[in-house]
Formats: sequence, structure tokens, C-alpha cells
Amino acid sequence: MQAILLAAGMGRRLGPLTAGNTKCMLEVNGVRLVDRVMDKLAGTDISRIVIVAGYESENLKRHIISYYPELPVVFIENKVFDKTNNIYSLWLARDYLREDDTLLLESDLIFDDSVIDCAIHSPHPNVALVAKYEPWMDGTMVCLDDADNIVSFIPKSGFDYSMTDKYYKTVNVYKLSREFSADRYLPFLEAYIRAMGNHEYYEQVLRVMTMIDTCGIKAVDIGDRRWYEIDDVQDLRIAETIFAEPALRLDKIQKSYGGYWRYSSLLDFCYLVNPFFPPKRMFDEMKANFDILVREYPSGMDVNSLLAAKYFGIERNNIVVGNGAAELIKELIPYLGKKIGYIVPTFEEYANRFGDGIQEVKFCPEAPLFRYTADDLMDFFSRYPVDSLILINPDNPSGNFIPYNDLLRLIEWTRGNGMRLIVDESFVDFATGFPLNTLLRSDILAQSPHLTVLKSISKSYGVPGLRLGVLASGNPRIIEEIA
Repeated sequence: MQAILLAAGMGRRLGPLTAGNTKCMLEVNGVRLVDRVMDKLAGTDISRIVIVAGYESENLKRHIISYYPELPVVFIENKVFDKTNNIYSLWLARDYLREDDTLLLESDLIFDDSVIDCAIHSPHPNVALVAKYEPWMDGTMVCLDDADNIVSFIPKSGFDYSMTDKYYKTVNVYKLSREFSADRYLPFLEAYIRAMGNHEYYEQVLRVMTMIDTCGIKAVDIGDRRWYEIDDVQDLRIAETIFAEPALRLDKIQKSYGGYWRYSSLLDFCYLVNPFFPPKRMFDEMKANFDILVREYPSGMDVNSLLAAKYFGIERNNIVVGNGAAELIKELIPYLGKKIGYIVPTFEEYANRFGDGIQEVKFCPEAPLFRYTADDLMDFFSRYPVDSLILINPDNPSGNFIPYNDLLRLIEWTRGNGMRLIVDESFVDFATGFPLNTLLRSDILAQSPHLTVLKSISKSYGVPGLRLGVLASGNPRIIEEIA
């Protein structure tokens, strides 16, 4: 069996990263894509490696000859790489397809070594490696029958979101027998190029074959083996994260804040959403109005604040809406003075927003499970006074909760001691006794101008992607400045 590697593309979407080299020379965590493939092929029984080069082909040739002199490598030149697509690169290798069974690879892939083994060791002569559809996947999809035969190729234009439970994504690794290539695929490939031109993808030919009859290719599911296709800088970052050393992977993943759905095997136990919301009716209404939501400008801050005031039953001039609670926290910090107290462990967004010159006063509960009361806070901050005290109630991650009446005592105590009190009640909806626990009340805000209440909408209503939060205060200056 031989291997054919399609490596003629320019990788335009990677910008300066491919300005002087073809895409397969791109490094992921310090290792070139082409080296990963070549190192794997060197450990197999592959008899010949055919590389179809094009853009910056001389650099690629020099690299391969220098680093892999012992491997049987043949180069084919695609001189019109900037005017054609991979269908033409494969056509240039047609004579080799007729000579031997072929492992067909695209050069912009990164994968575990065992992925190639899935194709090489499959008992079927003609296979396509596939992975069950996940939301991050893009490109050609396939549908299978009960015997794992590919019965249809789904192009981007034919993608149907209602069918995703039946879709598999092609991994762009194929094993093709010599007989299949010579007797079936190449005649279709030649006819397709004559009819449609060279600026197409070779998988389109397989799609035509399945539309006429069957393409004769079995799908082999690679399961949970790692792989990724790199087309742009975001793909590169994700690939670097997936294939990072275990000690470095967590830090890279955390920098993707919220985009964890791109990492299929990751279970995010800190994903703070309400599993009971939104209800189906709300989703149906959003879908029905999606065109308007996307094509029209949203309401301005004045209308948003009016609607929030109406919903929470407080005065319009006591509330402002933000792009998530995080935006409101950032805007609030400058009004909290130079000496800020808070409990640890707690939600880190506040402390992460402290700038230079902020003196942090931390209260760490000594009770089991980091439990504390309003009296504990009053005792500690009597001894270590601050300009502002930040309280997450219920707290995150400890789950500590100060009951409503004790919270009222804390409000009075901070006012009497000249402290601002910031209460983040993003999780209050989940506390025993809700809705009686909330401080989003006009009478409390009016009586307590030193009090600021924040609430993230994503926790209660399960819509973190909408980025909504509210800040309420009886101090009109804070509301006006933040708005």
C-alpha cells in the first residue's frame, strides 16, 4: 500500500502563518503537520509516499529530503495550485492510484497515530474514516446504512440541522483499493473534471457516485480518537489545545472561556447554567424571530433598562442592563474605592478586575465547607475596615448562603460603618425560599444608596450565550455613569 498526501494548497485563511510555506509546514505545539504524518508513515508498511505539492513546493521538498532521506518519497508538482482545488491535485496522481492500494490523506490534518491505523487495518478494501457529528465540525458530512456503507455525501449547501443525529463528518482520510480507483473512481473523476472544472473537491466525485448508485465505500468510525482540520487561526489554536501536553492543556482550554463545546471529550463541571431553562416555547419564539434578531438593531440601553425594571418590579432609574454580569463588574470597580474586602474562595471575576492601587482584604472562613454568617463578616470587617465589601450570595463555589433577614442586618451595618456593599445574587433563584430572598426591590434600594445588587441572567434562565446581566442601585450617580 502507498500513501498519497495532498499538499498543494496555499492556506490563505492562515494569513502570515503560511506566507512562506504550504499549510502542512505549519507547526502545532512545535511540530510540523507534515512531520507528524511522515513519522507515522515511517512506522508502517507503506511502500511509497506520493506528495502532491504546489504552493512553496521547493521548501516542502527540501524539508522532506533533508529530514526523511530514507523514505521512498515521490513528488508531483501542481503548477496551477492557485487556480485549482484538491480534485486537480488528486487527478495529477491518477497513475499512482492505478498502480497500488492507496492511503489518501490531506495535509491540513492533525490526528492521533491510531487514526491512520483505523484505515490501514480495516478488513474492508475501501474505507473512509468518519467521526460522529459535533457542532464544531464543518465540511462534508455522510450518512450511513446499518452496515456502515456510505449512502450519501452531504455538502455544505445541503446541510440540514434537523438531521445532525444521523450525520458523520469525513475525517479526510481514505483507503482506496487499486481496483476501485482504476475501475470506478478515476472514470468518474475524469468525467467530473471535464464537466465541472478543476476548482472542486475530490469528495464531490464520491457524492455523484452515491447519487447514481453506491460509492462502495465503508465508513470506519474513529470513535474518541483525537483529530482536527486546520483551516484558519482559530482552528490552529484549538488544535494546539487538543494536542497539548497534559500539563499545559488545562491552561489553554481555560483561555477558551465558554467555548468548551469545541472540545468533545471535556466535561465542564463549572458550567453554571440552569438545566430547566429556557423552556421550549421560548426557544420556539426565538427561532421564529431569528431573522429580526439578526438583521435589525437591538433596542437601546434606555429601553433595555425599562424592560428590566418592569420585569424585576423596580424603578427605571435604579437599574442598568449589561453585556453579562462581567461587563457590569468591570464598570463598577472604579466606584468601590481603594480598599475592597471579599470572601475567599469566591467568584474570581471581581478580584480579576481589580487594577493597580487596590488593597485587597480577604476573609477566609475557618468553618468546615467554608461556611460563614453575616455576624462573621461584621466581626472580621470591624477589625479590618474597607471602603467596599463584595458578597456573592449564594456564594460560588462554596454554596454558602446568608438568609434574607441576616442580609438586611448586614446592609444596615455596612451603612452605619460607611462601607459600600455589593451583593451579587446571580444564584439566589436556587436558594431555599426564593423569591423572598432577592434584594432587587425598590424599597430596599431607596433606603440603601450604599448598596449595589448584581445579577447574571444566564444562571437563572440558562442563556449564557445571550450575555445578559443587571446592576441595581439606589445611588443614581452609579446608574447614570454605568449606563
